[in-house]
Amino acid sequence: MEVEGRRVAVVGMGGAFPTCSDINDFSDKLFSNKSLIRVWDQALAFDKQVRSKVSGYITDAETNLETIYSTIVAGYPEVHVDLLNRIPPGNLATSDMGSIWAMLGTMDAIRMAGWSVEETQSEKTGVVLGSGGCGHALLRPAWHHIFEVGGKSRSAGAHTVDRAMVYREAANVSCLIKNRGVCEAVVSACATGLGNIGYAYRLIKFGMQDRVVAGGIETTSIETLFGFDGMQVLSRGFAPEESSRPFDMKRNGFVCSFGAGIVCLEEYNSAKSRGANILGVIDSYFNNSDGDGDMFYPSFGGQRRLWKGLLGSSEIKPDVVKVHGTSTPAGDPIELLSVVDVLGEDGFHISAPKSQFGHMLGAAGAVEFITAILMLKEQAVLPCLNSIDLNPELENIQKSPNWDGPNAPLQNFRHLLPMQSFKKEINTIACLNYGFGGTNSAMLVSKD
Repeated sequence: MEVEGRRVAVVGMGGAFPTCSDINDFSDKLFSNKSLIRVWDQALAFDKQVRSKVSGYITDAETNLETIYSTIVAGYPEVHVDLLNRIPPGNLATSDMGSIWAMLGTMDAIRMAGWSVEETQSEKTGVVLGSGGCGHALLRPAWHHIFEVGGKSRSAGAHTVDRAMVYREAANVSCLIKNRGVCEAVVSACATGLGNIGYAYRLIKFGMQDRVVAGGIETTSIETLFGFDGMQVLSRGFAPEESSRPFDMKRNGFVCSFGAGIVCLEEYNSAKSRGANILGVIDSYFNNSDGDGDMFYPSFGGQRRLWKGLLGSSEIKPDVVKVHGTSTPAGDPIELLSVVDVLGEDGFHISAPKSQFGHMLGAAGAVEFITAILMLKEQAVLPCLNSIDLNPELENIQKSPNWDGPNAPLQNFRHLLPMQSFKKEINTIACLNYGFGGTNSAMLVSKD
């Protein structure tokens, strides 16, 4: 049950972002309408084995890290070295690259939040972090060495399990900051990032924690790109900066990207009383399942119920809707139609951050939540890059005899999708993310 009077403030954020040195660099590039997507040399190396060769990926150098590979197990990242000595060697020993991004992002977010050591290590401080994938860069060479080469199990060292387990980012962050509250990972495909922030919101709202480090991570993994490329759902045939094109008629798939988004949440009165810089206030969170038994195809009915649960009986109309906007042929029309079905055809704008950095999978919802906080800060709407031409004809789903949503073609909503960032008074933003298995998440965040 919610505890009356408890609200949830966003007081810190950090993470790892393609081509960016820090969150300020990330913000500057986004509001300058730049794309963070580029040709990925790892994908190029496989030539005709893979169709899509673009990604929003992060190099070691961009995060001041160095990977030392095993001399026994070919391709096995034995240890990652922090060239700036930000993380103790003992914590690095149990971490994959994504866990390191999570720890660095947590340190930045806590610094921004201004939490003391006592507050951070309190029983009322939790860690809720999740990722969509599971240690591919470690497991593939380790298992190949055993099953194909005939090597011994100990040849990959003693940390393959803890560096590759599903819960690894939360575990490593908790061990680094030594919090005494909850330490959990919520995994829900591409809704993971926002789902972990939503769960953290509830922990505070329900009085179970006063502070939570929350977010999502997706570690750089060529195996992940291969998996989605095999499903034929990745973008191909465009220049890198034109590859992610939500709602555009020429879209043919998403851009597989990687990164981390970490936020510090705190009970509002606690943050206010200590003079914290409140970046935003979470007003509502709701999640549900489509319930139609389809693993992949999005559901208009599920998204309509998601909006109903998010808004409840309130008359809040967000100034901006931060959409999931993957650039997939099936997903984009249903999402746009569900937004218009609930909010109408004017009075708000749509922002599609994936158009600038691709789809970060388990990190997507968290990094995109950070973009929402940045929009509140800058009082500017981030664009839908490459959303050039929308379908002038009705979608197939609109031609169904059971269809009861908007009956206008997507082209009629062209005015809602800006292709350049622009200034606007923004008080409230709705954040949307969806995932395989019909899982849906939505959050309202507003200015203090």
